[in-house]
Amino acid sequence: MEKKENFYLKLFPVLLCFFAMGFVDLVGIASNYVKADLGLSDAEANIFPSLVFFWFLIFSVPTGILMNKIGRKNTVLLSLIVTVVSLMIPIFGNSYGIMLTSFILLGIGNTLMQTSLNPLIGNIVSGEKVASTLTFGQFFKAIASFLAPYIAMWGALQSIPTFGLGWRILFPVYMLVAILAVVWLGATPIEKERSSKVSGFMETIALLAKPFVLLSFIGVICHVGIDVGTNTTAPKILMERLGMDLTEAGFATSLYFIFRTVGCFMGAFIMQKVAPKIFFGATTLIMLLAMVGLFFFQTEMMIYVCIAMIGLGNSTVFSVLFTQALFAMPEKENEVSALMVMGLFGGTVFPLAMGLASDMMGQNGAVAVMALGALYLFAYTFKIAKK
Repeated sequence: MEKKENFYLKLFPVLLCFFAMGFVDLVGIASNYVKADLGLSDAEANIFPSLVFFWFLIFSVPTGILMNKIGRKNTVLLSLIVTVVSLMIPIFGNSYGIMLTSFILLGIGNTLMQTSLNPLIGNIVSGEKVASTLTFGQFFKAIASFLAPYIAMWGALQSIPTFGLGWRILFPVYMLVAILAVVWLGATPIEKERSSKVSGFMETIALLAKPFVLLSFIGVICHVGIDVGTNTTAPKILMERLGMDLTEAGFATSLYFIFRTVGCFMGAFIMQKVAPKIFFGATTLIMLLAMVGLFFFQTEMMIYVCIAMIGLGNSTVFSVLFTQALFAMPEKENEVSALMVMGLFGGTVFPLAMGLASDMMGQNGAVAVMALGALYLFAYTFKIAKK
């Protein structure tokens, strides 16, 4: 009993950190509000989510090296501190420069967090339980993601006291949670691990020469591209096709994250019973069919159904990709973790491509870019070993 209680004492603050990890997803709805506030085009507004995820390309591998030196827990604490600062900045205004600085720091903090928090799970559980526990962590991350549009909407409608911040009340609310996560995790004893050999930058990058690691890396690019892309594009589809205003259309982002949250919760249990190959194939097929539906459906209900299906299908993709890559090279967990998180820079590539495509073809252009990512993920299924 004492051992079980000790396990939960370690797990709960880590799950709160997963909730804080979800703060990065506020960039989707926030970029839409910034676009409206500053009168930006789609391509200009999509620079904001792109900047957030650009830092995954730059800092993931150095974070993996840092993690080998100072430990996973200390790296997570550092990431939370950077996140607190990023969320504090928009309190002082909503100019282009202020929001740009906030999103840049949010991206850097989230890079540190994703690289270190996912493998920190391995300090608490081991073996086959890693994938399901990681998915349960993603469940808490998804809660923060789907709450963000609601908090922003309440602030925009002045239905809660915002102290003049309007939709930007979202930032101080999440900042307080991040501060709590710093205090709680800092006070939680988690054994510090050290690598027997600290890999360098080029040694880590060289792991991409391993075919399965490379395929998993590309899969992460597609996963986060679809995630950020749906987060950003779903409201625009409703605005374009049904003439909704942003406040009303913002529900689409919440709907995506609601079903992503449901998918994470269900997946944490289903993955303990179903082989990864079958589970991954089913979820990516659901997502691909939803993308096809978004090309053709024009009614509000059917668009919502497709968005919900994408959320359900994309909910557990990262957990499977991440754990499959770790299982392929268990002796290089920190390095492989850094590479998988570096793949999150797909959140930079996809929004830029989607912004250009939507400026030329409307929102169907953006959907086409996401559909290519979904098609790749479905094809990845056939590379997962049968278990």
